[in-house]
Formats: sequence, C-alpha cells, structure tokens
Amino acid sequence: MEDIAITERRRLAASVARILATHNGQETVLLDLSGMTSWTDFFVVTTATSSTHLRGLLRNVLDETKPLGLDPFRKPQLSDDDEWCLVDFGWIVVHIMSEGARAFYELERLWFQAERLDIPAPASGE
Repeated sequence: MEDIAITERRRLAASVARILATHNGQETVLLDLSGMTSWTDFFVVTTATSSTHLRGLLRNVLDETKPLGLDPFRKPQLSDDDEWCLVDFGWIVVHIMSEGARAFYELERLWFQAERLDIPAPASGE
C-alpha cells in the first residue's frame, strides 16, 4: 500500500515540476527524497530569470496546484529583492530561485544522493 502512495505522490510532484517548466522555469528538477528525510518526500527546484518571473512562477504554481488538491502550509509573501521562494506543501517542497541563489546554495549538490529527474520545458505547441 505504501508503494502506491509514494507512486501517487511522485506523480503529483512531477505535475508540480511540469507546471513550473511550462511557465519557463529554467532547469527544473524533481529530487526524490523519500526514504532520506522524515519531513518531506520531494523537492522541486527551478530557476527564475527575474524577480517578476519569480513572482509569476509562484502565482502559477499556487493557482495550478489548487485543482490538484495541494495547498501550501502558508502562502509566501515576496519582496522585490527576494531571490528564493520556498513553497511548502508538506511532502513536496518547491524552491523557486534566482540563478545566483541556486548557484550559491547548490541544493542538487547538497542532496546528491536523491534520485533526480530533469523536467524539460514542453515543446512549443504542447
């Protein structure tokens, strides 16, 4: 039974990652942390190209995850100079980062043992 639950969670986490990639999140990845931590199962990491893009990605992920039954524990409040936005859905944690913040914090290197799935942007016309 637990395998079915994690399979469904993985499918939903991949859907969240695709939402970000569809809205031009750069180098979007899904990191499977299940079995590695007790506090979350998946990280979704993407890069925003500007503060406006970061706010847009946040808006899109909040709007498009609601129909999937996902609600964050709290809605992030961003200032104009924020370079990292964390959206905590519990078993999915979304990181929307500026290029500089992503290079500095290197989440993928920190969690190098996690299974990594690169999520490409959809081809035009999809």
